[in-house]
Amino acid sequence: MVHMKFNPVSSNKLYIQIYNQILSEIQSGSFKIGDKLPAERELCEQFGVSRAPIRQALSALELNGYIYSRQGEGVYVKNNQPATEIQNAAIILEAVSPEDIVETRMNIEPIIVKFAAQRATDEDIEDLRSTIKKMEEETKAGVYVPETDEQLHNGIAKASHNDLFINIMTAISNAMKQQEMWKFIRDRTVTRPDYRDVNFKEHQLL
Repeated sequence: MVHMKFNPVSSNKLYIQIYNQILSEIQSGSFKIGDKLPAERELCEQFGVSRAPIRQALSALELNGYIYSRQGEGVYVKNNQPATEIQNAAIILEAVSPEDIVETRMNIEPIIVKFAAQRATDEDIEDLRSTIKKMEEETKAGVYVPETDEQLHNGIAKASHNDLFINIMTAISNAMKQQEMWKFIRDRTVTRPDYRDVNFKEHQLL
């Protein structure tokens, strides 16, 4: 097993920094295909972090096809070729923080709503009403369906008839799906019975 000396990382998007350092060692040939990576505990000590960002980084490396794990044995290098643009985009989206998502939505969505109100066609309005009705039914049934929420926000962007707004909202939606912390926050807010009605009424006002 190859032993490398990694550098401690700062607090900003820890797992991306860890991902990049390990990937650099793989692509430079320090870790060759078939080599076993250091154990999680050793990686934690070298990077100066807890297990969570280490596992996130390893998951991202595995997702992009650089490593693979053997149950009970460890993690091994599988590939050392550059990731595709699509794979890199997935890593970037997963790295977006909940704060990034909230900040972007709070600033961009009011602008999108403004243009949607000015440009929406009868068909756009009918689609939005249909989505709101669906959300209302789900709220009354005591459930929160993320896909319906996403459909509403993307529908408003579509009604703006601005392709860039549509792409921005699609990117935000994808970031929310990729970001584990966002899912954690969502499961403790909008899915709770005491917040569900508030969430629906806020969306109804859009």
